[in-house]
Parts: sequence; structure tokens; C-alpha cells
Amino acid sequence: MILLVDSGSTKSDWVFLSRQGEMIAKTSTQGMNPNVINVQNIPSDLSQNEVLMRYKDGVSYLFFYGSGCGIVDNQQKMKNALQKFFPKALIEVKDDLTAAAYSAYRGNPAIVGILGTGSNSCFFDGKNIEVKLPSLGYILSDDGGGAALGKAILKHFFMKKLPTDLERNFTEIYHLKIEDFIKNIYHNPKANAYLAGFSKFLHEKKEHPFIQKLLKQEFSNYFEFQILPYPEAKTCEINFIGSIAHYYEDILRNIAREHRLNIGQIVQKPIDNLIKYHKDYIFGRLN
Repeated sequence: MILLVDSGSTKSDWVFLSRQGEMIAKTSTQGMNPNVINVQNIPSDLSQNEVLMRYKDGVSYLFFYGSGCGIVDNQQKMKNALQKFFPKALIEVKDDLTAAAYSAYRGNPAIVGILGTGSNSCFFDGKNIEVKLPSLGYILSDDGGGAALGKAILKHFFMKKLPTDLERNFTEIYHLKIEDFIKNIYHNPKANAYLAGFSKFLHEKKEHPFIQKLLKQEFSNYFEFQILPYPEAKTCEINFIGSIAHYYEDILRNIAREHRLNIGQIVQKPIDNLIKYHKDYIFGRLN
């Protein structure tokens, strides 16, 4: 069997496939970003999943694509951890940008943007992935991603900058105390996912004029730092991957029009497109 994994900071999708690309089973687990979890715990964590336990010994090839795996050291750490759970598999670990590029590929060169818990971008010509700009993580960057959106609404809430109706709604929903907030930011290994959880409030209130303005600013920042620096942006299609891109498609397309950019497809969950790419371009090369 062949196992494909698309892992973000919040959630990981696992799909078991035959050599012909037919789906055998699928499941999901927590996100496995090596920057925010202890990779030594991965084998024991995976053993809690019934589907993974049932099929793990039948996996010959494992293709893992994950957040935080753009660094060689992290790739090796992830590979070592996965090898302990899938001892019979040949394992390949690459970053989430590669998964995004593969998932969004439609036969022509394109810029690919990730907007999930975090954010990133690259240029893919069908063979080579070119990253013009680094991913600085949720503390310095990830503009437009769920964590950045969560930070924005939290900052406005605690600093008393929200309109009265939004402040009241936010308080009623979250009952958030500053002590709990600080604890989760500085003592939670998954602080980025914690922050991203508050972005749900923006989606629920996205028609509010204040939220509209905040969202436009956040996504404009994303275009400024992650899309416009690419010289290909004016001539190539721009495709997006991720739940945030899906939920705010209308805002993204409006900003793109202001910059005279062309957005192609927006894929909420890369895993289905990732299966197709591997069937078309990778499975045929396997021994």
C-alpha cells in the first residue's frame, strides 16, 4: 500500500491507497508540525488511531507533507519518528508547500498560496518549486493565516478596540480571562493552533463593517509580503490552498482584482488533489 499524509499544524489527513491509486482507507489525526510538538511522541500518538494500527504494516511507501518540514533537520526528525511506527515503509518527508504546489497544479506554471493555520507561498512550474520568501512562523509572519487572524481579533478585544456589539459577543462566546490567555500563549506548545481557533469568530461576523476592514487589512498584508514580491504574479495564475482561503475566497478575489492579479482555483483540503497528482506523476515511477 501507499500512504499519503497532508499534515498542518491543526490536523493531519491520512489516505491509504493501492498501487492503482484506489482508496483503501482514510483517517485523520492531530497536526504534526515538528516546530510545535515533541516528535518523540508521534509513534505513541499514532498508536491510538485504530485505522493506522490496522494498516500500518502493509505500507510500502509513505509520502508525508507537513507544516514545519521545510527544514532538513525537521524532515529527518519526522522521518525517524514515522519510521518507528511504519517500519516496513520507504518514507519521504517534504514540506506543506510541496503538497500545495502538487495539489494546485493544473498543467501550467502558477503561484501557490497557503492560507490555513499559517501562511506561505511558492512558484511551481510543474517540476521545480521556487520559494522567494521564508516562512517566519506565527510570531513574526503567517499573515492572513488562522493564527494571524486570531491574534488580530484578540489584540483588538484586550485593547478595548472592538465596537461595543462585537466586544459583547466575543465576551459571551469565549469568557476569556487575560490570565488564561497568557498561559495558553506562553505555555502551550500549540499556541498557533490555539490562536487560530479564535479566527472562527471573524468568519461568523464577517459581514460586520469592522470585521470586513480587519480582514481586508490582514489579507492585504498577505498579498504584500507573500504574493506581490513574485515577478510572476502579474502574468501567472495564483492558486490557493487551505481552509482560510476557502472561507474568505470573496475577499481574496477582491484584493486580487485591485492589484490586477488572476486567482485560479481555491482548494480547501489538498488531500484529494494530492491523490490525483501522485497517481498522474509519481506512482508510475515507484518500484
